[in-house]
Amino acid sequence: MIEVVRVRHDDPAHAAALVQLMDTYARDPAGGGKALSDFARENLVSALAARPFIFSVLAFDDAMPVGLINAIEGFSTFACRPLVNVHDVVVAPSHRGRGIAPQMFDQVEVLARERGACKLTLEVLQGNTSARSVYERLGFTDYQLDPAMGHAQFLHKWLD
Repeated sequence: MIEVVRVRHDDPAHAAALVQLMDTYARDPAGGGKALSDFARENLVSALAARPFIFSVLAFDDAMPVGLINAIEGFSTFACRPLVNVHDVVVAPSHRGRGIAPQMFDQVEVLARERGACKLTLEVLQGNTSARSVYERLGFTDYQLDPAMGHAQFLHKWLD
């Protein structure tokens, strides 16, 4: 039986699960293929806890952590309402294909609605076709305002 819960940063089991699953994600090719840094391992939970606009949900199979979503509240200027960006989605390799991601997304959507959010957003790597398939089944689509302008593209720039 899979249980999905909101992360309590002060719960040692939740904190350990969050770091473990983020490290699993970081080591995966979809997460960059490198372990979390020592700095991230030591500070991630307290840094997330210090930011009230971030929330996370965990999925447990009995006591084993098997899924995580980290979500960050932003703001839609066009709608003049909050939005929630799903920043990280992790399902343990041993539990992929069992419907855990949709269960976590259900909880994220409940929490986003509680915040008055108008939409959920996320980004996915082009080659991550299995994740993209799940997201499309959940109702996510490419973002565009005017078809003549094409689809939005996610860009980034590292700041040193």
